[in-house]
Amino acid sequence: MELITELMDQAQIERSLTRIAHEIIERDSSSPNVCLVGIKRRGIPLAHKLAENIKKYTSVELPVGEVDISLYRDDLTELSEAPKTTNIILPDNIQDYVVILVDDVIYTGRTIRAAIDAVFSHGRPKAIQLAVLIDRGHRELPIRPDFVGKNVPTSRDELIDVSIDGIDDETVVKLYKL
Repeated sequence: MELITELMDQAQIERSLTRIAHEIIERDSSSPNVCLVGIKRRGIPLAHKLAENIKKYTSVELPVGEVDISLYRDDLTELSEAPKTTNIILPDNIQDYVVILVDDVIYTGRTIRAAIDAVFSHGRPKAIQLAVLIDRGHRELPIRPDFVGKNVPTSRDELIDVSIDGIDDETVVKLYKL
């Protein structure tokens, strides 16, 4: 892989997450039950950062859940013959909530479809919305994010790599040529 460019540094990522938090506040302030659900791996720390930002501006503490979509992927036979079941952490009465799925990059939409399946396996929420740090296009399913940090048109032979401190050594978004 060849590095093309750094798309976002830590300060730009933080500004995008602050803006997304304000958009969530504006859109969902009339709903008392909103929860953020991070998609494993990098969606989880992004969901926690959004929750921190929302609390900073509204004093409202949103619950943050987690979903690991490995069991729900449509390409499971390629991943493993016996997929490992993992826990999904959601509020108890999910039907009372607007669930905002949080992920780092949306590409084909298959990860989001799998996350929606995982949420529905635990109940039917009032609504499901989607917040992503990067939208790179190339959707294969009719899925569109409600909240986007940055739109980055890419070709299919490019890769967007999101690094988040705590999982990775730095917080940065880079574009690579495959």
